[in-house]
Amino acid sequence: MTSKILVVDDETDLEVLIKQKFRKEIRQRDYEFLFAVNGKEALRVLSASPDIDIVLSDINMPEMDGLTLLTKIQEFSPLIKSVIVSAYGDMDNIRTAMNRGAFDFITKPINFVDLSLTMEKTLKHARYLRETLQAIKENNILKMYVDENVLNFMGSQEYENTIMANETIEGTVIFIDICGFTAISEAASPNTVVSMINTYFDEMVKEITAQNGYVDKFIGDAIMAVFRGEYHLDRAIDAALAVRNKINQLPALDNDFQYKPKVSIGIKSGEMICGNIGSSTLKRLDYTVIGDTVNTAARLQDGAKPNQIVVCEECYQKVKESFKFNNLGKIELKNKANPVEIYEVLE
Repeated sequence: MTSKILVVDDETDLEVLIKQKFRKEIRQRDYEFLFAVNGKEALRVLSASPDIDIVLSDINMPEMDGLTLLTKIQEFSPLIKSVIVSAYGDMDNIRTAMNRGAFDFITKPINFVDLSLTMEKTLKHARYLRETLQAIKENNILKMYVDENVLNFMGSQEYENTIMANETIEGTVIFIDICGFTAISEAASPNTVVSMINTYFDEMVKEITAQNGYVDKFIGDAIMAVFRGEYHLDRAIDAALAVRNKINQLPALDNDFQYKPKVSIGIKSGEMICGNIGSSTLKRLDYTVIGDTVNTAARLQDGAKPNQIVVCEECYQKVKESFKFNNLGKIELKNKANPVEIYEVLE
């Protein structure tokens, strides 16, 4: 499947450079590049080619700059993800770009290895959004035209037994909480709150998926993620460190509050029950994990301070040679008979 990428820049020699650097991908029809010299022309290209996946845009351009274009793209189609590619890499421009929906930010002169990785990451996210929307549409169509026998099966005991099946798995759970965000949510406007928390979540999800973890659920201003497979604990800790570093680098996203986010993270590895949890009567089920491992990870996060990543003694013993730790001593955890020895992951 060919990915369509719109490059918006008034430096016309960039078009030649892009075609040279990605000639193999263009020849193999992995990428199809379209070009525009400013925001106004970009909007005309988008109107003519609404199947464009991502936009790479400069900031400083005649007629319509890149930051204005970001706003217009969000109005045109929220499914199209944008990456700013600009020499203006100061925090004000980064903050403005993120507020207006930029997925990522690359500074000039362009490092084409970094650009290639960023494009792949952005395309992956854009495809995921399109596939999710398509699945929703197909599901709605299915409800309208599905065969009566299928509907009867979906209402049967056999169907309920199938969707309620579960298994025991080995993995790692991490809970990531945005510290102090409740106060912001009570003071800021709904649009500001949603925009800020979605930006934070988006950055966290990138780091989680980069380590082959998956987000189990969003809980208020927190994320629960699960890692399975080889080195699941190591990958979970790597993701937690990356999330902490990324969030610490974010600028204040709102001029009125100047809120600088911090995260507290709890991590626990072990056995979990995995299955569709919920109400079969309401047909509302979440494919999720439950058990003591999950509960302990949540309690460890509760005990963590801002910027802390906390694990228990058992996890520490498994990975103590791979990461640096600080012994925090013993703490009381809810539903645990004895105090639990905990460690902070330093790096």
